[in-house]
Order: sequence, then C-alpha cells, then structure tokens
Amino acid sequence: MKTKIFGGLLIAILAVTSAAEAQNRTPVVNHRQYEQQARIGEGERHGQLTRAEAYRLQRNEAYLQREKRIAMADGRITPAERRHLSYMQNRLSYNIYDKKHNGVRYY
Repeated sequence: MKTKIFGGLLIAILAVTSAAEAQNRTPVVNHRQYEQQARIGEGERHGQLTRAEAYRLQRNEAYLQREKRIAMADGRITPAERRHLSYMQNRLSYNIYDKKHNGVRYY
C-alpha cells in the first residue's frame, strides 16, 4: 500500500516538474513577449497608440502565444519552430515601432 502511494506521489511530482520545465524552455521568447507587451502598454499610456492600434497589436501577440503553445505541444521546440517564432516576434516588434511612431522613421 505504501509503495502504491509513494509511486503515485512520485509520478505526480514528475508530472508537475516536467510541466514547469516545459514552460521555461523558451526563456528568450518569453522575455521578448514580456518586453513587447510592456512596449504596447507604454505606447497606449503615453498616447502614442490608439486603443484600436493597441488592440490589434495585442491580438498579434495572442496569435504568437498560440503559435508558441502549438510548437510546445510535443514537449520541445525544434530549431525551425524557434526560427519561426523569432521571425514572428521580429515582425511584431517592427509593427509596434511603426504604430508608435506613426510611420515616421528615425534613423
């Protein structure tokens, strides 16, 4: 009886640990998402983004989050999936910059 309880407890601990580990396998993607969310919020607070622009950017961010979840469905992100996520984040970053500066380029 004690063996069954101990085994079940061990399996539960491993399941929780592996789920937490899966979330941390994309630290660069997670950090960029956090930073981009902050940029969107800052742009909205300072009047650089309208509500509609901020909403569209948030929707794109949600799409990126879904893509990340799909990529993580098998428990790991392949290099191709990582490149795709990076490409999507680069495009979103450009869109945030473009919307915040209303098409004006500062080079």
